[in-house]
Amino acid sequence: MSPTDLDTRLLVLARTYGHTPARERAIAAFSRTGEHGACWLVLGLTGAAANATRPAGRTAWLRGTATVAASYALNTAVKFVVRRPRPELPGLAPLTSTVTGLSFPSAHATTSFAAARTYGALMPAGPLYAAAGLIALSRIYLGVHYPSDIVAGALFGTVLAVAAGTTEVGRCR
Repeated sequence: MSPTDLDTRLLVLARTYGHTPARERAIAAFSRTGEHGACWLVLGLTGAAANATRPAGRTAWLRGTATVAASYALNTAVKFVVRRPRPELPGLAPLTSTVTGLSFPSAHATTSFAAARTYGALMPAGPLYAAAGLIALSRIYLGVHYPSDIVAGALFGTVLAVAAGTTEVGRCR
């Protein structure tokens, strides 16, 4: 079995098991919070506002927010270079709309894992990674990304956060 076959089989599995109308609506609504990294940008700006009287904390949150925004921009650039089309499964239409017809890497996964890595230096990382993972997996469930898009996005976001230098607790606090 080729990697492409495995990718498609996993996508079909995610699109055919565990689906109910209520679950699909809930997951689509949850997934929309990650559009353009919005929930992560709001978290970063909220963290900066909450640290308004602590200049180092405020700066750390703003640097983290900038890292998330940059990860979205870089992800978009990579998408336009790679130009991988979104999945098309016969009889299984996507359950949500998308900004572009391009799939690789997942911007939801990129921004989510960049945020989890960056903000994890400022607050407990476990809940951040749980939310990042759920947002990323929602894209497969909804049929708009292959699993490899998610893995690539998660790795890309993590690497970008590390490269930005915003993930070290000593620097951020």
